[in-house]
Amino acid sequence: MKIAIDAMGGDFAPKSTVEGAIEAAKRFNDIEIVLVGKTEEINKVKTEPFPKNLTIQHAEEVILTEDEPARAVRKKKEASLVVASRMVKEKEVDAVITAGNTGAFMASGLLIAGRLAGIERPALAPVLPTMGENEILILDVGANMDPKPEHLVQYAVMGKIYSEQVLGIQNPRIGLLNVGTEDTKGNELTKKTFPLLKALSVQFVGNVEARDVLNGVCDVLITDGFSGNILLKTTEGVASTVFQLLKKEFMHNTLTKLAAAILKPGLKNFKKKLDYSEVGGAPLLGVNGAFIKAHGSSDSKAIMNAVRQARLFLKNQVIEKIEQEIAKGVENQNDDK
Repeated sequence: MKIAIDAMGGDFAPKSTVEGAIEAAKRFNDIEIVLVGKTEEINKVKTEPFPKNLTIQHAEEVILTEDEPARAVRKKKEASLVVASRMVKEKEVDAVITAGNTGAFMASGLLIAGRLAGIERPALAPVLPTMGENEILILDVGANMDPKPEHLVQYAVMGKIYSEQVLGIQNPRIGLLNVGTEDTKGNELTKKTFPLLKALSVQFVGNVEARDVLNGVCDVLITDGFSGNILLKTTEGVASTVFQLLKKEFMHNTLTKLAAAILKPGLKNFKKKLDYSEVGGAPLLGVNGAFIKAHGSSDSKAIMNAVRQARLFLKNQVIEKIEQEIAKGVENQNDDK
């Protein structure tokens, strides 16, 4: 297994990507890691010799946060993300990880690697913590703003496979994001999607309201990219606000400071559960390769966990299993005709 990391992508790159790659290369000796980016800048932040399974692939350009995604992918042929994506297409590596421009990440997956056979629209699928035993995988949060019902059905198939093979959840519960739990609730998209998911060979638990998403009522949540992105950003914003308010209240006076000291271990565990660096990143499911999008502010720990995630993705043959399930669905449709 060979994994390319966009060394220049992210708020703290290349320091975070180099340090994360070194840590991952030490931990996982059954993979090879390729840092793609400006060799000189990578070497400047290198604090120790590279492990034998870590190398550099020079790339002269960088896609910036403010760059228009599709245009940057087409014009900056030697950008680190573009080079890494091209390496996936040409089978030089099996996976690519970036903490850089999200739009360019999705564009590179579609324009360079291309879609898997039978997949009409890929989905960006982050993982969020819940109050239940399992985390929740959300498809989609921005790759496809105006999907059709059949696209959401494919999301359910891909989400089920990823949840089983990477998150380790057997027979995951699939939910459909909606404004109410009744079968007839929602807009035209959700009303048409509901019966299709009900007929699918998955454990479909029905409609799920946004307020219940983090309560652990399902393991995979299906939605359009517009609603999913709003849900994700709102959740991140609320979590950030809660921590800021707690900090403000605990620093109010001597008594609250003492209370904070007593509660510190519990608060640290709470913060850890909400920490994106523990997860690694969000896969772009449905493209021809393992594409993992790490958070823009990823530190070395997050990069290392993104490598761990990509390793599980490859080791458990997620792409092959998605292709098999989609092919089965096409065969069944043809038989029905």
